[in-house]
This record gives sequence, structure tokens and C-alpha cells, in this order.
Amino acid sequence: MATATTSPRKAKAAKPAAKAKASAAGKATAARRGSASSQSTQAKSTKAKAARTRSIHQTQSAVRQTEIAARNTVDVFGDYTERAVLIPVGAALIARDRVVSSVNDVVSSYGSTTKAQAQLRRFERRGNTARNRLEREVRKARVRFERELRQRRTDLEKTVSSLEERRDAVAKNVTELPNRLQERILSIV
Repeated sequence: MATATTSPRKAKAAKPAAKAKASAAGKATAARRGSASSQSTQAKSTKAKAARTRSIHQTQSAVRQTEIAARNTVDVFGDYTERAVLIPVGAALIARDRVVSSVNDVVSSYGSTTKAQAQLRRFERRGNTARNRLEREVRKARVRFERELRQRRTDLEKTVSSLEERRDAVAKNVTELPNRLQERILSIV
């Protein structure tokens, strides 16, 4: 088998060509690496920027929510304090209105002598009506009570007379029993 040998010159010449080839391949690889590295760096920086933006937006959202919650809390406490002030004020105004109304009614009812006399007559008629109604109710109650008492007395008298009749019948039988018993015994013998 024949082997090809190269001369040292050719080997030296081949070395630079191989170096050049390797260098060109290395540059291409480096360029590709640089380009990939550049793309990787850009992707990393884009991701980092997106993460920062997302973080900023989340922080801003949290701040807004906190502000809203604080406002709502303040609003709730404001509502409670407002109610705490308005309730007694409203109650006092209603009481005042009632007092003024009562005073106005009294003044309109008793403002003059004739009005006062008319009001007194009304009171007298009302009192008279109430007294008559009470007397009527008392009279009805008394009549009802007397009727029930008479009915009970009548029922009791009937029961007592019935018991007396039974007692008399038993007493009569007791006195006649020995005579009847004797007659029966004699009739059998």
C-alpha cells in the first residue's frame, strides 16, 4: 500500500491554511456565538425589563388598593360619627316639635274663656259617658252572677230532694224487708 507523505514545506504551508480555515471557522462560530449571545442578552434584558414593569404595576396596584381601603375605612368611620351626631339632633328636634304641637293644641283649646268652657263641657260629657258605661257593665256582671247563683241553687235543691226521696225509699224498704222476708219463708215451707 502506498502512503502519501508530504514534505515539510507542504506541511508548513498546510498549517497556515488550516489555521486560516480554523480561524475562519472560529470566527464564524464566534460570530454565531456572539449573535446568539447578543440575542440571549437581549432576551434576558427584555425579561428583566418586563419583570421590573410587572413589579412596578403590581406595586402601583397594591398602593391604589391600600388607598381605596383607607378611604373606605375613613368613609365608614365618617358615616358612624355622622350618625352619632345626627341621631340625637333628630331626636331632640322631634321632641321639640311634639312639645310645640302640644302647646299649640293647649293654646288653641284654652285660648279664650268660651273655648275653655267648651273644652270643660267636652270633658264632662266624656266622663259621664265613661261612668254610664261602667255602671252598665257592673249591672250586667251582677245580673249574670245572680242568674248563675239561682241556677246553681236550683240544681242543688233538685239534687238534695232526689237524695231525700232515695233515703225515704231505702228507709221504707228496710222497715218492710223483715216482714217480706218472713212471708216468703213461710210461703216456701
